[in-house]
Amino acid sequence: MNGGDVTVAVTGSDDLKSPLLPVVHNEEPFERETVGQQLRAIFAPKNCYIALGPLLCAVVCLCVRLGGDDTKTAKNMLGVLAWMFAWWLTEAVPMPITSMTPLFLFPLFGISAADVVADSYMDDVISLVLGSFILALAVEHYNIHRRLALNITLVFCVEPLNAPLLLLGICATTAFVSMWMHNVAAAVMMMPVATGILQRLPSSSSSSEVVPPAVGKFCRAVVLGVIYSAAVGGMSTLTGTGVNLILVGMWKSYFPEADPISFSQWFFFGFPLALCIFVVLWGVLCVMYCPKGAGKALSPYLHKSHLKRELELLGPMNFAEKMVLAVFGGLVLLWMTRNITDDIPGWGVIFNGRAGDGTVSVMMATLLFIIPSKIKKGEKLMDWSKCKKLPWNIVLLLGAGFAIADGVRTSGLAEVLSKGLVFLETAPYWAIAPTVCLIAATITEFTSNNATTTLLVPLLIEIAKTMGIHPLLLMVPGAIGAQFAFLLPTGTPSNVVGFTTGHIEIKDMIMTGFPLKIAGTIFLSILMPTLGAYVFASKGGV
Repeated sequence: MNGGDVTVAVTGSDDLKSPLLPVVHNEEPFERETVGQQLRAIFAPKNCYIALGPLLCAVVCLCVRLGGDDTKTAKNMLGVLAWMFAWWLTEAVPMPITSMTPLFLFPLFGISAADVVADSYMDDVISLVLGSFILALAVEHYNIHRRLALNITLVFCVEPLNAPLLLLGICATTAFVSMWMHNVAAAVMMMPVATGILQRLPSSSSSSEVVPPAVGKFCRAVVLGVIYSAAVGGMSTLTGTGVNLILVGMWKSYFPEADPISFSQWFFFGFPLALCIFVVLWGVLCVMYCPKGAGKALSPYLHKSHLKRELELLGPMNFAEKMVLAVFGGLVLLWMTRNITDDIPGWGVIFNGRAGDGTVSVMMATLLFIIPSKIKKGEKLMDWSKCKKLPWNIVLLLGAGFAIADGVRTSGLAEVLSKGLVFLETAPYWAIAPTVCLIAATITEFTSNNATTTLLVPLLIEIAKTMGIHPLLLMVPGAIGAQFAFLLPTGTPSNVVGFTTGHIEIKDMIMTGFPLKIAGTIFLSILMPTLGAYVFASKGGV
């Protein structure tokens, strides 16, 4: 990948001896730094954080004693984990770069061969991510998400105006979009649509008229609804968030003999859970931010004619938009029907299980580079220049998570950890599951949900083995709990997107996010041993 556009000008054959880079002449005299300034620069906080990773690794490798006979590799793996998580938590090094460190740390510390580690960075799950992201970029490029949002919001914008119903339309649209693309991308796409609606409302800072309190509350409800609906909607499908993909990849890495978790299986569990949390979200927003008479206060500024006018500006759907929708719909259909039930096998049986969700994801994304757009002669629906926004940071983080899962298993660290968790054998599941979810939900407020999942899931697998229960009964609560980053703006990029609009404050997020976090924990603790046990019954006897 290029960091920027580089233009090379060739003026003639006589310039072959000229320098490749321009010579910079400093006209100002160079000021020599004092010893104190040099020391302050060397011991700057960021440099200390950079040194913290290797230092922790050295301390673990030299000082930590693990039980067992052959624990050198396991100790090295623990040291590498300390190094990586120190850099992840402090962001001393950009997260994508930290995600690539297993490619050189694992071979150098004798944990895995270079080829084995590299395999973790490209498997079926990552193929699923790449294909779905390309589809999401196509949807964004042709403004299909905006057309969809306006059409759905138009349905809920009844006369006389019903504020809770309009809020439901905006939140439901965001959740639906987030089901089929990354939740951060969904929040980024939907926020301009939501704020476009809010721009029709008077603001206390830009309007001389008295602004009804209900107007300000509704603005907060809409912004909070978009960021939280994006997070909740992403829980229902594998493509909605990187956390779900990390969970699926680790399951495949730790239990290669078991059936992989398919798109449809996760949907049958994730969608009811997300629906329950979504209802609570809508209820909390209505109670706190949609007082009685809110519709009457909003009706002078929001009208169906406004939405219809914006929809008319988009014009009728052209051939390119219809083709992107057709490819997108075909992909969802193939995902849902690859593996239906044990009694009703999907189309995957035709290929003897060799085709995965990533197979069809990349296949359908490839069609976008073949089908003409009919906008310009010879132009296709997509070209590679439109794919420059692919989130490679998420792809690399997924690869690092899979590499860590494989390293913990093959190095013997998993076995060492399991021996230290014997005391949990008698602990009841009903007490462990919500505790795991709350721990993950707390950690994720201060670090990324992907990093939280990568840290916790291998440990939860060993706890489940110690307790004698199926690993998914703890892996799923830990992974979904890591998505409950509802309290702080820094918890997830989606929260930042909403916070930067200026409509909400931290107290709004805490007041809405705390009951949402508690409700999510309760629903998850109930649904996992009931619905989850039924949906994942083929995964080794949940």
